[in-house]
Amino acid sequence: VCSTNVDCMVDVIYVSQDHRTLGVGVALCYDSRTLLTLCIASIRNVVMTLLKPALATIFFLLLSQVVAQGQSMPKQITSVEGITEFQLKNGMRVLLFPDATKDTVTVNNTIFVGSRHEGYGEAGMAHLLEHMVFKGTPSVPNVPKALRDHGAGRSMNGTTWLDRTNYFETMPATDENLEFAIQLEADRMINSFIKAEDLESEMTVVRNEFERGENSPSRILRQRITSAAFDWHNYGQSTIGNRADIERVPVENLKAFYKKYYQPDNAMLVISGGFHPPKALEYAEKYFGAIPKPERELPQTYTEEPSQDGERRITLRRVGDVAMVGTAYHVVAGPHPDFASTDILATSLTQAPSGRLYKALVETKLAASVGGGVFATHDPNLALYLAEVVQDVEPEKVAEVMIDILENLSDNPLTEEEIERSRSRLLADWEQSFNNSQRVAIDLSEWAAQGDWRLYFLYRDRLEAATMENVNKVAAKFYDISNRTLGIYLPTEKPSRIAVPATPDLTEMIGDYKGREAVAMGEKFDVSPANIDSRSERTKLASGIDVVAIPKKTRGGMVDLRLTLRYGDLNSLKDSAGVTSMLGPMLQRGTKSRSRQQIRDELNKYRAKMSFSSSPGALTASLQTKRDNLIPLLELLSDCLKNSTFPDSELETLRQQFLASYEQQLSDPQALAQLTVIRKLRPYEKGDPRYASTIAEKIENVTPVSSDALASFHKEMISGANGQLTIIGDFEPKEVSDLVEEMVASLPGKKPYARIEKPATYVAEAFEQIETPDKENATYFAGSVLPIGDSHPDYPAIMIGNDILGGAGALSSRLGDRVRQKDGLSYGVGSFMRPSTHDARTELMLYAISNPVNVPKVRTAIREEIDRIRKDGITEDELAKAISGYVQSQRVTRSSDATLAALVEKNTNANRTMKFVEEFEAKVQKLTVEEVNAALIKYFDPAKIFVVTAGDFAKAKAAEAK
Repeated sequence: VCSTNVDCMVDVIYVSQDHRTLGVGVALCYDSRTLLTLCIASIRNVVMTLLKPALATIFFLLLSQVVAQGQSMPKQITSVEGITEFQLKNGMRVLLFPDATKDTVTVNNTIFVGSRHEGYGEAGMAHLLEHMVFKGTPSVPNVPKALRDHGAGRSMNGTTWLDRTNYFETMPATDENLEFAIQLEADRMINSFIKAEDLESEMTVVRNEFERGENSPSRILRQRITSAAFDWHNYGQSTIGNRADIERVPVENLKAFYKKYYQPDNAMLVISGGFHPPKALEYAEKYFGAIPKPERELPQTYTEEPSQDGERRITLRRVGDVAMVGTAYHVVAGPHPDFASTDILATSLTQAPSGRLYKALVETKLAASVGGGVFATHDPNLALYLAEVVQDVEPEKVAEVMIDILENLSDNPLTEEEIERSRSRLLADWEQSFNNSQRVAIDLSEWAAQGDWRLYFLYRDRLEAATMENVNKVAAKFYDISNRTLGIYLPTEKPSRIAVPATPDLTEMIGDYKGREAVAMGEKFDVSPANIDSRSERTKLASGIDVVAIPKKTRGGMVDLRLTLRYGDLNSLKDSAGVTSMLGPMLQRGTKSRSRQQIRDELNKYRAKMSFSSSPGALTASLQTKRDNLIPLLELLSDCLKNSTFPDSELETLRQQFLASYEQQLSDPQALAQLTVIRKLRPYEKGDPRYASTIAEKIENVTPVSSDALASFHKEMISGANGQLTIIGDFEPKEVSDLVEEMVASLPGKKPYARIEKPATYVAEAFEQIETPDKENATYFAGSVLPIGDSHPDYPAIMIGNDILGGAGALSSRLGDRVRQKDGLSYGVGSFMRPSTHDARTELMLYAISNPVNVPKVRTAIREEIDRIRKDGITEDELAKAISGYVQSQRVTRSSDATLAALVEKNTNANRTMKFVEEFEAKVQKLTVEEVNAALIKYFDPAKIFVVTAGDFAKAKAAEAK
């Protein structure tokens, strides 16, 4: 009878009279009150006849309680392809997306306020408020720690964009965690402190985040172009705001902004993953439903950007090493029916290697890279394109070619082949996203912020329906000189004004849209180490490859495959840094039977992702696709692995991309500081495969690499004699193993493989400062080498100790509490460890970013926190929460098949099973405060930590002197 796909509520009362049993059942649909009324009417006479008056009275009293409960349940609004929308009485919307294949649950609360809603003096307020909402409530004074304690320490965040702000967390799927997350989001939506003292410290953190962005010429160029393109609309305003508003906003204004927008009638809760829908609705009603609907009416934004009446041009002059050119055009909003065509157009221009801008700029060696796209937003926005200029090429030449391509599309329209290629690419991206319920929960924020979450599906439908005529019509209409932002204003006798259509009426356009059938669900998979081992099928190929297959039913029939071939030894890999870095990326850029474009087209056709990466001693191929497409995709992977021709033209393109990346690092504080520390931790001779090259040496390494050198190295070194194959998902193990065996059997490499040892190296306390002129953000980076690997008895204790010190990041650690939360010196601060599975070596790293003026304070604060944790130790409460957070976070990590494949491969390479993980977690859970404190004293020795800072300290010193 129930017309919904959500469980009905059923109350059954049994009454025994004269040894007879009367059963009365009441079924209550969430969206049907009429059914309940009919049920009551039909049983009333029966009940009054069979029961004594007193019992009948009790029965109808109980029944009235059922009715009352039903009337308070959320109202179902609509359901599309497995996602069901409900609405609470206070206006709060709740979307449920159950996915039985997930061992995790994601809760995402979206507040429909972003930089579009900010007024004068409020630039960056929505983003600043996002930070403040992590500062706690009366019932949850430390939000990051509470999230960490429930396993979300590494899978939670908040983000702010033009049209919305959202807060999300992914944690192990239990009723307790589900209730906690929903209660937390309801609590901090209306009860966050927003205190002056918190604003004082967090303001400097946000300012530091602003300063970090100021270090990036490409980001600033994009912002300047956007700002010049919009005269009035807030889309021209950076979401992070401007320095003055960040520094001066009164806390009273922030509170008013918070109370105005953070209300149930302006929010949408999305719950996805492994959960029971009635439980989720019960918790949503309990915590969000208890919030009164506000009396105020939210004003709707109404600013429309007038038609641009001439080209605009800006010039940015800042310290850097790579010139860039960008251009932008006003286009339609995300909800507009033409947006999909606009997106196809942008993809056809930029995707490698077929994109017209790519061919005209990158293949001709005018640009090292080209990228761009369109913004799907509530109101009309921009199509924006950027190119990194190759050294010694005039930027004006790149701008000339870019404009010629973009503004002559009416004379040279896109072909059906180009459009179909881009359509396949975009649909593949959409499908990959939809097969991951966690990603869907986050993605729905963007589409809902545009006016209706169902636009997520309409966008897919419109991609499929877009025609060549409409794509070219969009190009001819919007890519016009008068609609361009690049250059200066030029008077003209006949100005051309491009009118961008307004966002359509969504109620009329969407109507009662229901979408398609829901994607086939997979099985609920237990991600415990024991179950993973029990489901693992371990074999060894005749070639020598170790295989771990974990077949299971997955959402959408997805399969994740990872193949790593290990090659070479300490002698054969000397002086090979350039070749080993470029080998992997070159493998799918052309084979004897396929061009790079044909390879890309096949991946688009099969909605698949494939990539190759390489490093000294290891070549890894990754593949993600559906069961039905696995065999042809394995054949494609095999062709790339065995028959690559390393085309000269593609090699030059890749080389320019490497060089552009390295050249940008020449003046980047973060890259310089980190590399300086790593070089100190790895003191090997130049040419040794373990040697850490300087940036200048990296440029020297890739410059002479030739196609012949790559082909020769591939022929001599790459074989199937050593390595690991890990495959997880919906597949037939033997079928895959046979194909991989055939694939690797003919690989020609004959050089022997021997693992290169990386023993512990001694590091003495030292400090180095690097000047990077005109960089507003500075970096602190430090490192040490611990003489233990991940199997050492002390490793669990030192890992948890590091987690408490800084491993949990800026929001939930001692370093975060001190440097970010209390002192307000850094947006990002923390520590991490890189343990070896084979050698007695673990690299410990500490990091922070800050204003150059504050770097000495950052150094002092980090040193004081290290000294304090060594002297005073950790508490029982810290240990308990760190252990709980770690164990739960590992469940979240293992819920991703791609991540699990990498973990299984790591264990297989070390001759381990998941039993090692199980035993390691058991050791972690048995840790005592005394063991962790002893490990901290033993291994976190300041006398063995090398510290580097990089930034514009001269400018900071001069500013202080004034």
